[in-house]
Amino acid sequence: MRNVHVVVVPYPGQGHINPLLQFAKRLASKGVKATVATTKYTVNSIVAPNVTVEPISDGFDEAGFAQAKNVDLFLKSFRSNGSKTLSRLIEKFEHSEFPVTCVVYDSFLPWALEVAKRHGVYGAAFFTNSAAVCSMFCRIHYGSLRLPVKMEDLPLSIPGLPPLNCSDLPSFIRLPESYPAYLAMKLSQFSNVEKADWMFANTFEELESEVVKELYEMFPAKLIGPVVPSGYLDGRISGDKGYGANLWKPLGEQCVTWLESKPPRSVVYISFGSMVSLTQEQTQELAQGLEETGKNFIWILRESEHTKLPKGFKDSVKEKGLIITWCNQLELLAHEAVGCFVTHCGWNSTLEGLSLGVPMVGVPQWADQLTDAKFVEDVWKVGVRAKEDEQGTVRKQEIIKCVKMVMEGETSEDIRENVAKWKHLAREAVGEGGSSDKNIDEFVDSLKISAAVDLKICNV
Repeated sequence: MRNVHVVVVPYPGQGHINPLLQFAKRLASKGVKATVATTKYTVNSIVAPNVTVEPISDGFDEAGFAQAKNVDLFLKSFRSNGSKTLSRLIEKFEHSEFPVTCVVYDSFLPWALEVAKRHGVYGAAFFTNSAAVCSMFCRIHYGSLRLPVKMEDLPLSIPGLPPLNCSDLPSFIRLPESYPAYLAMKLSQFSNVEKADWMFANTFEELESEVVKELYEMFPAKLIGPVVPSGYLDGRISGDKGYGANLWKPLGEQCVTWLESKPPRSVVYISFGSMVSLTQEQTQELAQGLEETGKNFIWILRESEHTKLPKGFKDSVKEKGLIITWCNQLELLAHEAVGCFVTHCGWNSTLEGLSLGVPMVGVPQWADQLTDAKFVEDVWKVGVRAKEDEQGTVRKQEIIKCVKMVMEGETSEDIRENVAKWKHLAREAVGEGGSSDKNIDEFVDSLKISAAVDLKICNV
């Protein structure tokens, strides 16, 4: 049989590299040669066993998007340079033992499908958002949901989704004129997707079955999530305790040492991901709220953000709080001392909280985080969403209230039961014979059959 070789192409951001790299590891564990093709700026940050890493170019090889400083410029350059260098990568393997069978591309990069088709190989789109968020942008693309959304249309009724108010909508939909480049990128995901041989989404049937059922004709995606390192789910990939991609150096040992000194479920873990930057006012409200809860806490805060903290805050909380610049989030969430996750509700963080059974306080900032927070509170009931005031700031009293709701009393018991249920279902989905595992197996089997047919034709 001819060898099956899948090239995986992520958008060069931590929240996109992580799930696509993890998918590559899943494929490799099933006997597929997996190659991650990522930008020259990010290539050295990726190390994963049994996965090859190859560079392609976005045209800004020294610093990526930070060098481009403009969304439109970056995306146009990546399309032009990425197409050429991905094409050369496919050609590099053409006469080798492992010719490329399929390109799995981040849906933000639809040009990668065009490259795959030019070379006569399969193409598969990988969507890194929830099925609910995909549903909204898919419907906008196909014309069944129109922009702008008018106040009289609210709450918005979309099949498979709960009623959505203005505060539940992705910011690109709520305020389309404010984020034109990002809205265009979101909609471009569907520009040629009907030509893709497969579509994948980082979610699982039990989690979003109603959404997917109502969307299937427009969006026949295979659900293959949660795409979280195996060591925290089914354990079938040996030693798989991290994604293998860190654009920032983790500080896991310091975190774990501190956590070991704390009682079970006593620590509030706060992280807003790799992109969110809170205002000084919001940072100070959050800091004061955390201090006044009286809870132990560990806060991931980039060095550049430390100047936003209240004067003397670090000294006043040194017995209760640890503030560091980065760490292994999965390792923290898995620790028995952690009892609450204050999160921006990015999709990766949401899935990690669900998969590891940690109650959440959602403090969404923009994009899909607003919709994810809606599901956290009202659909899956695994946490609460902190409410903003009229100025768009979550005040310290709200932080205190929400943290206590998920860590103390009757409501916290219900939330813990719900999140434990979803943790179990996430493990079942990716475990042997689970819904996501079956979908990945079907994909791999299809590629193997195709490779065998191609080899037979070649030998005639």
